[in-house]
Amino acid sequence: MFWHGINLHWAYTTLLPGIRRKTHCQHQAKDILHDGFLRFALTSSPNREQEPHAYLRTIVQNLILEQYRKDSYFTEYQQQIDLEEPATVSTEHLADIKQRLQLVTQIIQDLPPRCRQVFVMYRIEGYAQKEIASQLSISLNMVERHLIRALLDIRAAREQFL
Repeated sequence: MFWHGINLHWAYTTLLPGIRRKTHCQHQAKDILHDGFLRFALTSSPNREQEPHAYLRTIVQNLILEQYRKDSYFTEYQQQIDLEEPATVSTEHLADIKQRLQLVTQIIQDLPPRCRQVFVMYRIEGYAQKEIASQLSISLNMVERHLIRALLDIRAAREQFL
């Protein structure tokens, strides 16, 4: 399927993955490609008709650079704000955080041993459920049951104490 001389199949199967590799975000890559289509459609340059794919690729590269500059500006701005305004936390707030952390730790410690082990491996250490099942020699279904039990116990305790 062609649109203004551009093979749309090429744009979505070749150009879009290249944009995604540069932006590290599928949604941002699609936004850039669609903005490129829009700029391509609105331009009246003679190069557009002669080499439409090259012209679109140039537009997309410029949009990627533009996005990178915007992101860099806001990152630098946020870092500057962070340096200018040191975060001050009240003693009461710190005490409240410490108390809540101790409570959550106690809730986790009160879980049955296997349930606690599965929960810690999944939520804290970042293992996938299949990896946990393999390492503990239990079924994937049991891993899911342990996680559900842990989450229900934590939710009940949170509603009661927090």
